[in-house]
Amino acid sequence: MPTIHVGNAPCSWGVVGVPAPPGETAGYVRMLDELSSTGYTGTELGDWGFMPTAPKQLRAELDKRNLTMVGTFVGIAFADPAAVEPGEAAALRVARLLAAVSEKQTHKPFINLADANVTDPVRTLNAGRVTPAMGLSAAQWDRYVAGVERVARAIVAETGLPVLFHPHCAGFVETPDEIDQLLKRTDPAVLNIVFDTGHYAYGAQAQDSRAVLAAMDRYAGRIKFMHFKDCQPNVAEALRREKLDYNDAIARGVFCELGKGMIDFPAVLNWLRQRQYDGWVLVEQDVLPGMGTPKDSAQRNRDYLRSIGL
Repeated sequence: MPTIHVGNAPCSWGVVGVPAPPGETAGYVRMLDELSSTGYTGTELGDWGFMPTAPKQLRAELDKRNLTMVGTFVGIAFADPAAVEPGEAAALRVARLLAAVSEKQTHKPFINLADANVTDPVRTLNAGRVTPAMGLSAAQWDRYVAGVERVARAIVAETGLPVLFHPHCAGFVETPDEIDQLLKRTDPAVLNIVFDTGHYAYGAQAQDSRAVLAAMDRYAGRIKFMHFKDCQPNVAEALRREKLDYNDAIARGVFCELGKGMIDFPAVLNWLRQRQYDGWVLVEQDVLPGMGTPKDSAQRNRDYLRSIGL
């Protein structure tokens, strides 16, 4: 019988693009302890160097808490042809680690490719209100997709791990049209997507959850993993009105705790169950310094999911 498992990620503890300093261990130890104690059974890897990069040590830390390694996020500036080769090397380094760590897991971790988000100034400034004029040209799309498929095929060939793409605000695959382009141009035998409810809602300029559910219907055949993230509509509208950038959006709490925004998570959960979804959903909260206590937020999110039957 299909089972939905619930994990969380280092970004919910403020680990967002800032690896731990060399020799630091308290960060990941506390994060994994708190993730486990608040009721989650899986984690993503987070930034390279935050958790141990020696497979035996990492596996021991997971086993100590009965945790599954669910996957990881790898950002590459696919719009820049010069970034693809080093990006491929970085992605393979991560994939080798996760393949080694997951040898005895039932679930094989996802390698979630993404753009090098929050690096292009135009896309960073206009996240949540991107227009077609800010997108890639047809020739740029050809190069972009060639890079994505090159990296995906290399990962599959060497490790056999499943490869997904994460549409994400402040990157070149944010809007519905951009997601459509990516999926139309890529081979589902090699690449599928992780669907992030919050990023889709903000990037699509959605007014309510109906747009999110319609997108899930549209992409149903390519969705292999879910990120549960909420989006606060009043904050999103204020950000657009004030023309604030993606970093401001995070600091303002556009991605609020589950159940406090526009996403109808009972309907999303029902959608998954109707389609016999068997696997993981990952909670992401983006709790940055000064925004609250990560453990408390993680607990409230887990309690909310239990309240809707997950």
